[in-house]
Amino acid sequence: MNLSHIEHLGIAVKNLETAILYYENVLGLKCYSIEEVPSQKVKTAFFKIGDTKIELLEPTSEDSTIAKFIEKKGEGVHHIAFATNDLPGALKEAEEKGVQLIDKAPRPGAEGLEIAFLHPKSTQGVLTELCFDPNK
Repeated sequence: MNLSHIEHLGIAVKNLETAILYYENVLGLKCYSIEEVPSQKVKTAFFKIGDTKIELLEPTSEDSTIAKFIEKKGEGVHHIAFATNDLPGALKEAEEKGVQLIDKAPRPGAEGLEIAFLHPKSTQGVLTELCFDPNK
């Protein structure tokens, strides 16, 4: 799949403002971006530590996947995202290897990335996101 690095860890939260305070005041990280992604019914906040980002995800609708995740499992780690320089190729390779795709084609994500998810039923129970930055 030609993965280059962990792009970010996605963490589901009920309240973005409260979570940001924890990451800034307790952990000493700095929120550098807050963005709403209407197509995914979430509001995000990003932090960077080393070369990895942390993405906080607050649902903006009761029927969003993040709201459903929090209702079922509570707040916490939602997904791990890996960067790739060929997202369509990575999806094709994953599918050829028997991985169930949530997204068969890339779609727009936060920070201008193209994203696609692999189903946790075929990724050892971990929701896996693949990301491509078209600006690099």
